[in-house]
Amino acid sequence: MAQGIRDKVVILGMGCSRFGERWESSAEDLLAESFQEAIADAGIDRDQIEAAWFGLSMDEQNLGKSGLSASQSLRLPNIPVTRVENLCATGSETLRGAVYAVASGAVDVAMAIGVEKLKDTGYGGLPERSKGTFNDLWQPSATAPGSFAQFASAYSTQHGVAMDTLKEAMAHISWKSHENGSKNPKAHLRRQISKDAVLKAPMVAYPLGLFDCCGVSDGSACAIVTTPEMAAKLGKTGELIAIKASQVSVSNGMEMTHGSWDGSFAHTTRVAVARAYHEAGITDPVKELAMVEVHDCFSITELVTMEDLGLSKPGEGYRDVLAGKFDADGEVACNIDGGLKCFGHPIGASGLRMVYECYQQLRGTAGDRQLTRPKKALAHNLGGFPNFNVCAVTVLGQLGS
Repeated sequence: MAQGIRDKVVILGMGCSRFGERWESSAEDLLAESFQEAIADAGIDRDQIEAAWFGLSMDEQNLGKSGLSASQSLRLPNIPVTRVENLCATGSETLRGAVYAVASGAVDVAMAIGVEKLKDTGYGGLPERSKGTFNDLWQPSATAPGSFAQFASAYSTQHGVAMDTLKEAMAHISWKSHENGSKNPKAHLRRQISKDAVLKAPMVAYPLGLFDCCGVSDGSACAIVTTPEMAAKLGKTGELIAIKASQVSVSNGMEMTHGSWDGSFAHTTRVAVARAYHEAGITDPVKELAMVEVHDCFSITELVTMEDLGLSKPGEGYRDVLAGKFDADGEVACNIDGGLKCFGHPIGASGLRMVYECYQQLRGTAGDRQLTRPKKALAHNLGGFPNFNVCAVTVLGQLGS
């Protein structure tokens, strides 16, 4: 394996808008909100940014297909701005582009920024005019809730877990996210809920009820990265937060066409995280990762991801969830910011929002939800369906840790 990027790139600054129903703000306003926080945190002028990656998934909504809207709304200094779109992993892809540019030595300072403004579309779920010729042929009636509901059915069958028990674990996940999100001023949903309310909620796609599903939202997040040496030259003092690994795995069709995939796990997550742990030098994730931010588009996704990340043994994730292993005071805190469940899912911003929480926690600046100073954190971003997806895994930690 190549040398990788471990400790070659550090985060100079980050920003995140408030997520929610932002009727009063345009997509450009949300970009400016996260950018202004990031550049103030970085302590640089915008003219010092040499390249940018701009994440936007739903190009028909609000901003168009190029990097122009980011360059114009932020008045960037005629630098290259590359528009990125890779399903729900779009935000993580923007960061990977910026990090690779700095690690290669092509530029000293690069920016990743993502945005999505979905509430204006009027859809309860993600807007979709067509899946394209290939997907309309293979899965013409597929929906996100229906697809992930099959995830739960397959998990229950493959591991012999009674559906009532699995739903108890899924309810614990949703309850936990709302407990965490209630402490986060930037979360879309900040109301605590009971497990009983989760279990009695209207059904969306069995066994997924209303509170097992994340919603849509408006939001933006931004990261500015550089090398450790340049950060020192720019006067960045204190602990530096470094990128330990950045990996992406994309389905090649095996899950849809071969019997070796049983539908109870995300193959790409297992591939991406194996590469990421190798790149970051992690051998025991339960002991080395104090926290994870994962793509909880549905409660069952978070449960299965705990196994795919090696934080639970296969078929044991539901037991660990019910035992509180991933609660705020558990062994590995999961979605301490409230996750997609409380932030919603503005696609171009979600991956960067996850990294933003890791960055805040690693620096000790997470406020009421601050964990006891974690040294390493992981962000997991999953786009698409269980049988057809893009997975991004980013590992962060204090420089040299």
